[in-house]
Amino acid sequence: MRHSSLRLATALAASLLCGLAAHAEQAAPAPQADPAAVRQDARIRTAALAQGLYELVNSPRQGALFAASAGGFGENAAPSRILRLDPETLAVQAEIPLDRKGFGLAIDDAAGRLYVGAGLDAAVIVIDTADNKVVGTIQLAEKIKDEKGEDAYPHHFRELALDPQNHRLYAPGLHPTGSSLYVVDTEAMKVEKVVPGFGYNATGIAIDPAAGRVHVSNLQGQLFAVDTGTLEIVSTVETGADQLLNLALDAEGGRLFATDQGHPRVTKYRAKALPDYQPRGEGNQVFVFSTRDGSEIRRMASGEGPVALRFDGEHRRLYVTNRA
Repeated sequence: MRHSSLRLATALAASLLCGLAAHAEQAAPAPQADPAAVRQDARIRTAALAQGLYELVNSPRQGALFAASAGGFGENAAPSRILRLDPETLAVQAEIPLDRKGFGLAIDDAAGRLYVGAGLDAAVIVIDTADNKVVGTIQLAEKIKDEKGEDAYPHHFRELALDPQNHRLYAPGLHPTGSSLYVVDTEAMKVEKVVPGFGYNATGIAIDPAAGRVHVSNLQGQLFAVDTGTLEIVSTVETGADQLLNLALDAEGGRLFATDQGHPRVTKYRAKALPDYQPRGEGNQVFVFSTRDGSEIRRMASGEGPVALRFDGEHRRLYVTNRA
């Protein structure tokens, strides 16, 4: 059962990882906004940069933005690379080639390190942001044999979450029946522990270092809390959401925001892996949970296909992106 389900994991992980990349590739030549409106607003800048743009992080210390370009797929596809951008003009200052497709990003600005998730290759690429060079690769897992005797990684990866004070990087590993949380020691540049038990395709993650908790969500509406001291799951909550894709933390307010995606492809794959699972709604909304016990505080309509979110504590604003 586990080996056969790896194929479902591969298909779904590729869908989750490449869906936004494919969309960015198609949309890059022409912004979604009305070009006339964009030209009239001097605050908005646009740039067609590369194929398969995925995640973006800011480095105030370096005065730069870093963007992951997964590149294309198939013969003669564009290679994957990290683009270093001027935050004011979006001009490309440097290109850092990658030997694997890069998707998720996490930055330790004080240490001058950029972590790039090579999600389809179960690895994290480490970049020195001062020299714009790859300084190492952390292999999260090795391939195993599937039911056909072919090599496959036990998990695929999407989001990265960094706790620089404690020198740890967290990466949920997706699997249809056995997702796990990978904990990386960033000083030793190796996996410290793999925590099992996160159900169907764990995707969302948010760290609350002050509370000693890592919050993880999956695509069967479950919300987990992990103790950062023991690295064990201390609570599992069955929520009213169906596809908890991404998380954002309001540590001061004790709230956890989560996008409930509502993607039909997730529903299709999940039905094969979990035939007894009963969907909990149609998604397309944002949930707010208590960080204390995971109880639901409220839910809000978000438009179709909510993906990522960012909480601005200073201005009390929540920003949500949607898959168009």
